[in-house]
Amino acid sequence: MRIVRYWLEGRTGRGVLTGDEVREFPDGNTESGAVVGRLSELTLLSPCDPRTIVCAGSNYGGQLAEKGMPRPQQPSLFLKGRNAITGPDAVIVRPAEVQRLEYEGELAVVIGRTARHIPADRAADFILGYTCANDVTAHDWRADGQWARAKSADTFCPLGPWIETEIPDPTALRITTRLSDRTVQEAPTSDMVFGVAELLAYVTRWITLEPGDVLLTGSPAGVGPMQPGDIVEVEISGIGTLRNTVAGQS
Repeated sequence: MRIVRYWLEGRTGRGVLTGDEVREFPDGNTESGAVVGRLSELTLLSPCDPRTIVCAGSNYGGQLAEKGMPRPQQPSLFLKGRNAITGPDAVIVRPAEVQRLEYEGELAVVIGRTARHIPADRAADFILGYTCANDVTAHDWRADGQWARAKSADTFCPLGPWIETEIPDPTALRITTRLSDRTVQEAPTSDMVFGVAELLAYVTRWITLEPGDVLLTGSPAGVGPMQPGDIVEVEISGIGTLRNTVAGQS
């Protein structure tokens, strides 16, 4: 199932995508409802509205090798503010003070049930599905230690285009990032140092995740700069493509 959030005729809704049609979200155990509209007739929003966004840093073997870093003994975690969330086809805004704005294509895990102290072998029971993410980063601010603003400025967390619930093995996907049609990142998710289940078990030892919350699982090698006017796409096999345009702050 592909779950979407959308804006149509002045209201926000939640639905299920079938082909190019969006239908009303199922109520309980019922079938999906009437057709809301076609994709071309509505605006897709971020497919979830998380309370908490937890992120794993330096979690791909290829990126560690690129940086000359050793494999970590435990995940490196940070948070993004929910104000950073934006959706597919939305604009990523580069703050006027930032010289280097970076893309980081990532697999995002969307939580389906309240998760606290979950064992790794039960992680799948707490996952609603998966979507694409761009962990946008202001390199200048990260370099001077200002991680909160480097990761959490407005529009710095595009998610979408939908939540795919039928992913039997999140380690069997391929993530590709394109910058204005040029491939800049490409790797299998099996290159993660800590897999989805390990990350969820680790995070929920201290942080309770609620339905709709998001875990970003790290970015492959090839992170680089974006400029105003660029189009950045994060494509994950079996899920879809998240597309955004970069603009300068007006």
